[in-house]
Amino acid sequence: MDLIKKLWRARKLILVVLIPLSLLPLPLIHPTSEACCAYVLIVTAVYWVSEAVPLGAAALVPAFLYPLFGVLKSSEVAAEYCKDTTLLLMGVICLAASIEKWNLHKRIALRMVMIAGAKPGMLVLGFMCCTVFLSMWLSNTSTTAMVMPIAEAVLQQLISTGVADTQEDSETVEATEDGCLSGMTSPSLPFGKQNKQKEKESKNSRYPTKRDHMICKCLSLSITYAATIGGLITITGTSTNLIFAEQFNNRYPDAKVINFGTWFIFSFPIAIIMLLLTWVWLHFLFLGCNFRETCSLSKKRKTRREMLSERKIHEEYIKLGPISYPEVVTGVFFILMTLLWFTREPGFVPGWTSLFEKKGYRTDATVSVLLGFLLFLIPARRPFSRAPRTPAGDSSAERDPDPMAPMITWKDFQNLMPWEIVILVGGGYALAAGCKVSGLSVWIGRQLEPMSGLPPWMVTLLACLLVSAVTEFASNPATLTVFLPILSALSETLQINPLHTLIPATMCVSFGVMLPVGNPPNAIVFSYGHVQISDMVKAGFGVNLIGVLVVMLAIMTWGVPLFNLTEYPDWAIARNFTGSL
Repeated sequence: MDLIKKLWRARKLILVVLIPLSLLPLPLIHPTSEACCAYVLIVTAVYWVSEAVPLGAAALVPAFLYPLFGVLKSSEVAAEYCKDTTLLLMGVICLAASIEKWNLHKRIALRMVMIAGAKPGMLVLGFMCCTVFLSMWLSNTSTTAMVMPIAEAVLQQLISTGVADTQEDSETVEATEDGCLSGMTSPSLPFGKQNKQKEKESKNSRYPTKRDHMICKCLSLSITYAATIGGLITITGTSTNLIFAEQFNNRYPDAKVINFGTWFIFSFPIAIIMLLLTWVWLHFLFLGCNFRETCSLSKKRKTRREMLSERKIHEEYIKLGPISYPEVVTGVFFILMTLLWFTREPGFVPGWTSLFEKKGYRTDATVSVLLGFLLFLIPARRPFSRAPRTPAGDSSAERDPDPMAPMITWKDFQNLMPWEIVILVGGGYALAAGCKVSGLSVWIGRQLEPMSGLPPWMVTLLACLLVSAVTEFASNPATLTVFLPILSALSETLQINPLHTLIPATMCVSFGVMLPVGNPPNAIVFSYGHVQISDMVKAGFGVNLIGVLVVMLAIMTWGVPLFNLTEYPDWAIARNFTGSL
């Protein structure tokens, strides 16, 4: 038993050593570029999926194995680790650092929840809306980590007033008439027995009633799902979108179809439909079907507990004080960055880049880095005014007497910059470059020729189901990095527009929502203790299914004219021609 325990503790080290050694015969027996590249690809993929080493460390494997096997020169591999999207991400992180430092995200979240009210259904929808909005610009993990403490404060207010309010809640006249407890209590029990059952539950649980526990589950899970949905909307919303954009532009340099505007036009309807369907699914699963009672905005139908919750939210908002000068500057930069992204190359009219003589030099990263750089220069204090209100809990700001202190410091940027993701994305680019130079991508495409009889929608559906299943157990960026070159080769072999498979696969890789290990937002929500794994599996399966169906609907309808999916594009033909040379 001791030996087994020791082996189990050392399982990651054993895997790190055994995998390269067991696969070594592949490049030794077949010393071709394709075999050597396949060896590096498999070793890196296993390290990523198993997480035997940190993701960023595993992404460095191509940096030394490609030169050793003669696939790529060291200088060529190094060039793949810093691309245009790295600068794009750095600029966005500068803005995110300013948003967090000056509590603009908290003001937005609390304001949206105040508008929604404290009725369970509307409260969940309000938190989902603000989480989706924030997740469009911040990482899914950061958004969840920001919103969950606010949601937890509201839930604790519900729980703390629940015991005293249980009797009043059940005596609300209109709630009784409409049967607001249907779906929360057994309809076959008499009303008196239901109250006794609630009292028994409240003694054996930290929740006053089962209904309170269901509200906690529903609100907690809604935040992680909303963060995932919001990340789909923008290119910078999640790391997998960035990985797709850079790998696609690197593989098809002549394809000028993926930018901030086209991605937003395609993904925004997907997010809205998913948001509504996910809310309905969670409401049905945890709050029942009585939408009229749980979503009513009428003050007459509010219980004392709901009124106290609204008061708690209002108090939290009042603590923020009046909107400050740094918040205004951050909001202006936020709007300006979005407008410049949209109007760079909108497609239907000339963008602002047409004002320059040389074309193709300016990208979304240019805007992002420029505005991010300015945040290091603009003082956080309004000209000719007293010291600004410092954000709550920012002791460094309180100690800094400098009247010219900037909106953000390098330390603020460093605290948010996900360097592991940057290296992980670079490792994906390096793998893709090796597959292209060695001819491995062409070889993979030839092996997939038997699938040529399948219609495009079936190929896309199979790809979506496959990546959404794998990503439940492996990290989203690692899964997408492995699958993108394979799906690109498959599309080229079958003469399908590569976007027909790549965009849905990129979106579906974010739907790892059934387990706490699926993604960091799941783990954050799970750590609060309101939900069990069985709750996540049950709710996540429905969200996963909703996501795949909505993405398939999008790629078969408005995605067709937007990306011209009915034709095999010239930029893919050009890529095939150069790849075969």
